[in-house]
Amino acid sequence: MSMQSIIFEPIGIIHSLHKIKEGTPIQPSRLHRSPGEVELFPEFRAGLKDLEGFSKIFLVFYFHKMTDSLLEVTPYLDDQTRGIFATRAPSRPNPIGLSLVDLVSIESNILKVDGLDILDGTPLLDIKPFIPDIDHAEGISVGWLEGKTPHFKTHKADDRF
Repeated sequence: MSMQSIIFEPIGIIHSLHKIKEGTPIQPSRLHRSPGEVELFPEFRAGLKDLEGFSKIFLVFYFHKMTDSLLEVTPYLDDQTRGIFATRAPSRPNPIGLSLVDLVSIESNILKVDGLDILDGTPLLDIKPFIPDIDHAEGISVGWLEGKTPHFKTHKADDRF
């Protein structure tokens, strides 16, 4: 089987208060105020039709500051090495990120959001609405995180990635 390259073009730019990786929240959280804007390029504005009724959206983005692809990492919430696919670490073979954020408002092609854990200037690849009936699952296992107290709300990135 022959694999071909996949090329994505950004549809916008994410603007946040986070200028460097160190100190950026490691996951979005409704308890952590981290406002910002998603600037959709004007040619994609029509795609925002009917999005204003959603309170949460997924942002799919490109980790544009990542330079290393690692298959094993020590994640922020652990002190043991884990396989990259068992973590949300950014040093991925395909540096694609996914964040669930609050949609505050839409003004023309600008989305005001809150709960950003994304660096300023990050290229946006896609936007998807959060739909509780679809994005909900029961009987969830969290693997190596089982029994650990999550610190997503207070933990910030350091220089490990």
